[in-house]
Amino acid sequence: MIVKETGIEGLLVLEPRVFKDPRGFFYESYHKEELSKYGIDYEFIQDNQSRSSYGVIRGLHYQKEPHTQAKLLRVTEGAIFDVAVDIRPGSPTYGKWFGIELSAANFLQLMIPGGFAHGLSVLSERASVLYKCDQYYHPESESGIRFDDPDLMIDWKIDPEKAIISEKDRILPYFKQL
Repeated sequence: MIVKETGIEGLLVLEPRVFKDPRGFFYESYHKEELSKYGIDYEFIQDNQSRSSYGVIRGLHYQKEPHTQAKLLRVTEGAIFDVAVDIRPGSPTYGKWFGIELSAANFLQLMIPGGFAHGLSVLSERASVLYKCDQYYHPESESGIRFDDPDLMIDWKIDPEKAIISEKDRILPYFKQL
């Protein structure tokens, strides 16, 4: 597994070794011992999966302390633009975001530590996303930031006229209101 830094502490891109042949492919998507060599030493306790169609924007979501979630994301079908925003108080990269295309074709994964807001947009006809979490979903701690926050200026890589956003995500507060 190749682990690449993003310029934001703890936020890492993982590139597994993929073995391909005429039958298809094989790769280890998670190997606790291997990842611990890179400081990725979470105890993942919940797996989540979502499936969405082109233009869907989910997020930016997070859970408040003490229920922050670290997430390890990968795409099993299609392609997404995945975004993580550093909301850790006192972090030198507070308010900075990182975005990357994750797809079933490129096999890349994003390791997001606790203290980040997370969102994604679907770039393909449909996409399935699988992610591991180190904390259980805790509805009372759930919060978020508007996807179209003018201070963050995230380019979601889709036609804004075709964006599909839930009402819940449309009314999230702006970053300044954290």
